[in-house]
Amino acid sequence: MSDMITADLVDLDLSADTKEAAARALAERMVAQGRVTDLEGFLADVAAREAQMPTGLDGGIGIPHCRSAHVTEPTLAFGRSAAGIDFGAPDGPADLIFLIAAPAGADDAHLTILSSLARQLMNADFTSALRAVADAETAAALIRGDEKPSAARTAEPAGEGAAATASAGRTGAAEGAAAGRSAGGAGAGEGADGGAKAAPDAAEGAVSASQNTAATPVAASAGAAAVTTTGRAQSASAPDSGERPFRIVAVTSCPTGIAHTYMAAESLENAGRAAGVELVVETQGSAGFTRLDPEAIAAADGVIFAHDVPVRDKDRFAGKPTVDVGVKAGINRPAELIDEVREKAARGETSAPASASAGTPVERAGDSTEGYGTKLRKWLMSGVSYMVPFVAAGGLLIALGFAIGGYKIKSAPSVMDHFVWTQTDSWAALMFQIGAVAFGFLVPVLAGYIAYGMADRPGLVPGFVGGMIASTINAGFLGGLVAGLLAGGVVLAIQKIDIPAVLRGIMPVVVIPLISAAIVGFLMFVVVGKPIASAQKGMTDWLNGLSGTNAVLLGALLGLMMCFDLGGPVNKVAYTFATAGIAVSNPSDSAMKIMAAVMAAGMVPPLAMALATTVRGRLFTPTERENGKAAWVLGASFISEGAIPFAAADPLRVIPSSMVGGALTGALSMAFGATLRAPHGGIFVVPLIGNPFLYLVAIAAGVCATTALVVLLKGMRRQSPGSTSGGPADTTTAKGTKQPVAA
Repeated sequence: MSDMITADLVDLDLSADTKEAAARALAERMVAQGRVTDLEGFLADVAAREAQMPTGLDGGIGIPHCRSAHVTEPTLAFGRSAAGIDFGAPDGPADLIFLIAAPAGADDAHLTILSSLARQLMNADFTSALRAVADAETAAALIRGDEKPSAARTAEPAGEGAAATASAGRTGAAEGAAAGRSAGGAGAGEGADGGAKAAPDAAEGAVSASQNTAATPVAASAGAAAVTTTGRAQSASAPDSGERPFRIVAVTSCPTGIAHTYMAAESLENAGRAAGVELVVETQGSAGFTRLDPEAIAAADGVIFAHDVPVRDKDRFAGKPTVDVGVKAGINRPAELIDEVREKAARGETSAPASASAGTPVERAGDSTEGYGTKLRKWLMSGVSYMVPFVAAGGLLIALGFAIGGYKIKSAPSVMDHFVWTQTDSWAALMFQIGAVAFGFLVPVLAGYIAYGMADRPGLVPGFVGGMIASTINAGFLGGLVAGLLAGGVVLAIQKIDIPAVLRGIMPVVVIPLISAAIVGFLMFVVVGKPIASAQKGMTDWLNGLSGTNAVLLGALLGLMMCFDLGGPVNKVAYTFATAGIAVSNPSDSAMKIMAAVMAAGMVPPLAMALATTVRGRLFTPTERENGKAAWVLGASFISEGAIPFAAADPLRVIPSSMVGGALTGALSMAFGATLRAPHGGIFVVPLIGNPFLYLVAIAAGVCATTALVVLLKGMRRQSPGSTSGGPADTTTAKGTKQPVAA
């Protein structure tokens, strides 16, 4: 950790009285060292992380932390407050404050070092030494691991009067509890004696507290030491002689995955040792995670989830006694969690089996508390994501068929009846007809996988049936959306019916497919099919009638949508709208113009970012300049996501600039009358484009406009006081920062 903290990043007399002021004071030290490029932007990221969950911990510790695009390298700053600062911990203010700053693209090695620090914070010797250390250089060496806690504790503790008593109280009590954890209470007096070296007045509280064998971390307020314990922990600490110990597997995770994840793991492991329990933890943090051995999971008697983000692959643990809590519970009351899971095991309480607990694909990918609107968007995107490969394969094959055999190829006889190996037209007809078959799956696949996102595999049959009916009655893209939602809803409704046990075995393979397909088919043929088909026809007629100003405005709107979220839901709506228009054997001229405008606009953001990093590289970080090289290829291939790294680092400048360029390109493409039958391919399908020269002019105009705006906005940011461009050479000293404001 030698490159993560130095004496210049340590403040042993932190005078801030609020967590915002403390974060600002420590962040200014990072700015002065060139570790943070934009003070206000970084503080906004810290505040956003703090809003998710308070970062105060029992025992007088505050760990504000975040990932931020404004951090140049993983950095740690440490402050010690005599008065204490409220970071939301249950036991009161924190006197030890660690500000952890991780770059948006921090590598696993650095994040592993940060996780080791988080585990150290659960070590009473470590925190005691930090309270006693007298100079910044020693504090930095202690945090880096260059100096042992026992050596650092020979110095006098900082602070006087009540503040010193508070710090010593935490120290003595923490060490007493630590000794209790390691020796089951037998050696607790030694731990308390260690605390007494720093604060004799607090040692009594520590000795008293250490007589309890619970592994719960200390909760202390200023001037007094107190320990939170449970009587049940004592009985759990001595397993029956001759029996194997109780086995627990645990998973810890937090939103940032830097601190709380690993502190909870350390706390649970310590409590497990004190309770005589075999406990292994899977930390799902920012440095990635190594899955627990399936054999360890199978042999476990219980499971503990201490998490604030969804547990990945949660169904691995189904069917076992399970305690599911927030990550801070894993830090603050691990002994209680161990006792709770043991009690559940004794009562025979288990979680639902894997087949029932896994949930639908959408539920497995997100939070079960998401609102209906969010789930609806995910259901629709599930269908679109499965449909797009059919669009790409079918569209490109059809386009190649036209390129080789001309537009007359659509009237060629079936290759089953007429195929000559040596004739070009036969190969063109083959590609066209294969592509047409692939296109025929578009609406059924869309409907089927919308239903799959809602109801898992039981939704596939009614979804595909409803989608095929939508194609048969010419209800098109809109019909597929409605059919998918109907199918998912019908299956969910059937699954809520209380079925006799004798029928449950045939429900998934017979009853649900039969009833749901019949209901969805009836609704599509008789009830909603005709109105939807009429609406689809009306929309198609309107598109075919677009010309002049209306067409240009539509192109600008589609360009804005393509560049708004760079591959996200809004981008996919515009893309799906365009591909639906050409997903027929004989698309209209207007539909092909829309497809051309959409693809042209989608190429603009990555190409513009690539050009900007070439012409004004000093405005970008080294990582962004490397991303710029890849963005040339991604943009040329019509992969809008190539601009996401730039948008994530600087959304307020990159996204509006991209939208301006995309709107200009979309409008010009429509005005020039460029057409495109292929739904993908970028510059590699330019020979298949109508008016290819003007089409490239439209793309070039949008790229230049976006590049100019990005360079201008980043240049203005570079010149503004108290801020930087985000480039590697742009740093702001503490003297040059803006006046303090609420983060």
